[in-house]
Amino acid sequence: MNTAQRHDQILSLLTSRGRASVEEIAKAIGKTPQTIRRDLTTLATQNKVVRFHGGASLLAGIEYTNYEARQNIAAEQKSRIGAACAAIIPNDVAVMINSGTTTAAVARELAGHTGLRVVTDSVKISYEISSFSGVEVMVPGGRIRPSDGAIVGHQAIEFIAQFRPDFAIIGAAAIARDGSLLDYDMAEVAVARAMIAHARNVILCVDSGKFHKMAPVRIAGLSDINVMVTDTRCSEVLRQMCQAERVRVIEA
Repeated sequence: MNTAQRHDQILSLLTSRGRASVEEIAKAIGKTPQTIRRDLTTLATQNKVVRFHGGASLLAGIEYTNYEARQNIAAEQKSRIGAACAAIIPNDVAVMINSGTTTAAVARELAGHTGLRVVTDSVKISYEISSFSGVEVMVPGGRIRPSDGAIVGHQAIEFIAQFRPDFAIIGAAAIARDGSLLDYDMAEVAVARAMIAHARNVILCVDSGKFHKMAPVRIAGLSDINVMVTDTRCSEVLRQMCQAERVRVIEA
């Protein structure tokens, strides 16, 4: 295996997991940690990955990876997160779900619920769960973003403001070191902020690879959420940050 092939394998691994330690990468592709550290240094110089202590994650950039590609990033973790989040949503409540691949995983797990009223700004999510017998789905008016089917604009925000749901299920592209929840699109962020502002309880659903990543637009902070559902690779630093803000952490 030459250097280019190793780099391709590393990038493929990070695409599927979001982030990984040097030891995990070395084991996965059968090379020494020393070789992987050199490879990660090279990839970081090429602006393809971001190094953190002991490993690396994909570079955030200024535009979100397309929806179909994001579905494959940390897919197993998102599936577990979806099930864990759905498990804490009772029957007979109102729920808001914002557009995203992790939140879509939550929506899929609501199939067994009854008496749910779901408001979502995602055409994809609304279509997928509209056949669930125990779920009433409502979507706002507005402009549909072609890249992922998110409904954005002032009409969507005004529609959301009419509700006071029991739960808002929110995703994020990144969690910064200061606890800021980040995303890429101002219009989508405005909708997410409206959901957070009007919900009685806010649940953040993110895989652990989102921590220490960056994106250009701030949605909210950890202090604005009540529960974070993530995977078992959640860093101790993020756990402590959540504890300081009295955020319940559920690891799936």
